Amino acid sequence: MSATASDTEIHHEHRDVTGGWLRPAVFGAMDGLVSNFALIAGVAGGRADQEVVVLAGLAGLAAGAFSMAAGEYISVASQAELAEAEIEVERSELARHPRAEQAELARLYEARGLEPELAAEVARQLSRDPEEALRVHAEAELGVSPDDLPSPLLAAGSSFLSFAVGAFLPVLPYLLGAQSLWPAALIAAAGLFLAGAVVSKITARSWWFGGLRQFAFGGVAALITFAVGSLIGTSGL
Repeated sequence: MSATASDTEIHHEHRDVTGGWLRPAVFGAMDGLVSNFALIAGVAGGRADQEVVVLAGLAGLAAGAFSMAAGEYISVASQAELAEAEIEVERSELARHPRAEQAELARLYEARGLEPELAAEVARQLSRDPEEALRVHAEAELGVSPDDLPSPLLAAGSSFLSFAVGAFLPVLPYLLGAQSLWPAALIAAAGLFLAGAVVSKITARSWWFGGLRQFAFGGVAALITFAVGSLIGTSGL
């Protein structure tokens, strides 16, 4: 029986799971919120004035955002450069030993379940175009696509902006005139729970689990730094 049009149509699409901007953006927002609220909690625990808390919060925002962006840029750039170097090795091997590379590709398809004759024919046809052969070899052997390597600038920009947004939330109440830590704590708690819940929508976790988990991690960090600040502040160090 012949296949109908509905049988051959694509009925679903997958989200991008290769990283891109999503991982640094999520990590940056979480880190900004947790680290800057913990910093503010430590300074406030030492009974510092409002101006000192604001200064510490803004300094933590700036330092953390630039640090995250620089670290993410170097990390992703190094990863991309390594992938490019290995792709060039593969390109050289395809030019110098095309038959051996074609046989290697056939063995890869055999290992994935194709019959030897079919695997050899698929490898032969794919190897007729050098660029397509390079793409197939890179994806099969290195797990990367030469046309879709991660962007260091995109990763750095995502980290910088998301960290800054997350770090700004606990500073906002003090900028609006708050004199105690409680307004910042409430905003940080809501932000942590919301961030965890939003991330859970991308994964298979339930929204309440993701929210509570992120809230718990951030709360523990803030309590520890608040306690340290209180001890240092009361001891006069």
